Amino acid sequence: MRALRAGLLGLGMMGRHHARVLRSLDGVELVAVADPGGDPHGVAGGLDVLPDVEKLVTAGIDLCVVAVPTAFHEEVGLVLAAAGVHALVEKPLASTVEGAEKLAAAFEAQGLVGCVGHIERYNPALQALRGRLDHGELGEIYQVITRRQGPFPNRIADVGVTKDLATHDIDSTAWVTRGRYLSVSARTAHKSGREYEDLVAVVGQLDDGTVVNHLVNWLSPMKERVTVVTGERGAFVADTIAADLTFHANGLRPLEWETMASFRGVTEGDMIRYAIPKPEPLRTELTAFRDAILRNRDGAGPDLETDTHTDADPSTGGGDVVGMREGLAIVEVAEAILRSAAQGRTVGLG
Repeated sequence: MRALRAGLLGLGMMGRHHARVLRSLDGVELVAVADPGGDPHGVAGGLDVLPDVEKLVTAGIDLCVVAVPTAFHEEVGLVLAAAGVHALVEKPLASTVEGAEKLAAAFEAQGLVGCVGHIERYNPALQALRGRLDHGELGEIYQVITRRQGPFPNRIADVGVTKDLATHDIDSTAWVTRGRYLSVSARTAHKSGREYEDLVAVVGQLDDGTVVNHLVNWLSPMKERVTVVTGERGAFVADTIAADLTFHANGLRPLEWETMASFRGVTEGDMIRYAIPKPEPLRTELTAFRDAILRNRDGAGPDLETDTHTDADPSTGGGDVVGMREGLAIVEVAEAILRSAAQGRTVGLG
C-alpha cells in the first residue's frame, strides 16, 4: 500500500518540528510544504516552499498539518475539507466558536479525519495520570489545579494567553478527569502593552462537582507546567516539562504533634515518583493521526466501547486523536473564560 502523501502548512516554530516528525513516520511521505513567509528554519529540504494552501492541495496530498496562526485556521481548514484532505489543525481549532463549528461540520460532511493538536494529551506524565485515575488509584477527585507560566513567546500575535496556553489546561483537565466544564469564573490582566490578555486566573467546576483552578501567564521569567489532582487518597503531581508523575499519599499514621495534626487535616504519607516511558509527544500525536486516517480509509468507525475521547467523535475514526468536536468544546470554554473576565461574573456552559 502506498505511503500517505503529507503536506505541511506553516514552517514556523511548530512547523519545523512537524516536518521533522512527518519525515520519520512509517507509511507517511512529506511531499509538499507551504508558507507565505518562506522557510525561516530551513526545514523544506529539497521541497519547493509553496505560497498558500491552494498550491499545497494541487500537490496531491492525502493529509495536511496546519501550523499557521490561529486567525487563519478557519479559512485554510475549509479549503482542505472541500478538497478531501484529512487535517490536523494546531490548537486552538479556531479563533471563535463559530469558526470551530464550521470546521467540525465541514470535515464531518466530507467523512474526513479532522483533529486538533492538543499535544499535552500526549505528554507521558498526563497519559500515565489518566490511566491511574481511570483505575481509581486516587478515589474520588476533589480538585484539579494547573499552573502554566513563563515569558512571552514573540511568535504569538493574534490571540491572548487564554486561547493560546490556557486551552492546553482546559483540554487536559477535561481529558484526564473525563469531565465537562459546567461553569467558569475568571479574571485577566494586560501588563505587556499588547491588545490581548497576558494573564488569566480561572476557577471552574466540572459536571461531577470537581473544582478546577487554572493560573496561566506570559509574565514569569521561569517556565512552569504543572497539574495537581487532589482526591481522597492523596494527590498526583504531573510536571509536563520533565514528563514526571509523582504521587503524594495521605499518611496512615496520626501526627503526634496535636496542634499540627488539627491544623493540617490529613497527614503526610509516602511520595512516589513513577518510572514511566517517555516517548516524544509530537511523535505520539502524529502517529495517532496517521492511524486514524488509515482506519478511515479502511472504513472503520469509532469503537464506542474502547474510544478514549471525552466524546466519541465520528470524524476521527476512533482512536487516540483529539476530534474537532472536542476542539470546539475547548474553544467554547475559552470564550466563556474571556466573557467571565469581561463581565465580572460566573459564566455557565450548556
